[in-house]
Amino acid sequence: MADSLSKSELLRYSRHVLLPEVGVEGQQRIKSARILVVGAGGLGSPIVLYLAAAGVGTIGIVDFDKVDLSNLQRQIIYVNSDVGSSKVERASKRAGELNPEINLVQHDIKLSSENAIDLFNQYDLIVDGTDNFATRYLVNDACVLTDKPNVYGSIYRFEGQASVFVHDGGPCYRCIFPTPPPQDAVPNCAEGGVLGVMAGLIGCIQATEALKIVLNKGETLKGSLLLYDALSIKFDKLRVPRDPDCKICGSNPTITKLEDIVVSCSTKTISASDLHSQIKSGDKLVLLDVRTPEEVAICRLENSINIPIVDLQDRLNELDKQANIVVYCKSGARSAKAAELLTQDAFVHVRNLEGGILAWIRDIDSSLNVY
Repeated sequence: MADSLSKSELLRYSRHVLLPEVGVEGQQRIKSARILVVGAGGLGSPIVLYLAAAGVGTIGIVDFDKVDLSNLQRQIIYVNSDVGSSKVERASKRAGELNPEINLVQHDIKLSSENAIDLFNQYDLIVDGTDNFATRYLVNDACVLTDKPNVYGSIYRFEGQASVFVHDGGPCYRCIFPTPPPQDAVPNCAEGGVLGVMAGLIGCIQATEALKIVLNKGETLKGSLLLYDALSIKFDKLRVPRDPDCKICGSNPTITKLEDIVVSCSTKTISASDLHSQIKSGDKLVLLDVRTPEEVAICRLENSINIPIVDLQDRLNELDKQANIVVYCKSGARSAKAAELLTQDAFVHVRNLEGGILAWIRDIDSSLNVY
């Protein structure tokens, strides 16, 4: 390894060096690595901090936003006095204070089709800490076109997911979600809310996956989508095969250059009272329950069908893409993800029951069991 470790580095990283899977050689690999973190927000905060602490030699940070007071609930790299300051500048300062022996590169820009390719080519792998679909697809497409691993994560309310795309022959993000959701089909992140600690949990998983790729050790999330539900403290891992017909990484790609994607961040939901009115008026609806069979046994909406969210990807053929579908779960978080999946797979009329079956019990039918 060209980047040998100094005496102070051997001391700083001694707990890594003691690991047979890392050792001095592995720590040198970490020191030689160049990792780009896209987004210095909730996910980016733990990612940057842990990669810096681990000794990643060069960490690039991309963000053009400024710190807002509402960020501090989950973006732990910032403090109260940072409000109003550049995220990239403050995140770099904090990471540099944690580890002054690494190189931190500030990219205080908005990632776009004009700059992504050149930027990604400067790094070994990309960690996606973004919170919107437009940038998420841009990151994926740029990773495919530059052949850079994409360590993906996302959070919403009490749920999170993570994966590794474009790595060692594995799938890309479009293999799961071929096209961005249409306008008015995406829950608004700011309005929907998120439990702050979800950012730390999923961000740490992303940082772990990035280090495993650098070290070439262990089994990564390539070919899998990891799902976490904080309310039930439950992890699920779905198999995600590479799609040979994928628009960008398939055998005959139709996307051959980078383009900016415009997606509005709004929500398409239905309240319990509105759903009740539509059912009473005789509207033809498909009520899709994406909870587990155990939950369904406790309470359910009459005439609903149950396809657990972990099985939904493999059972989409059981649903009519032209049907008027209302998806529900316990509180609305899993069903939001399910509605997103359906919409991205060209289902035309999909809405999420706001507040889930708990809202239905509270507002419409209190005789159902609460759990």
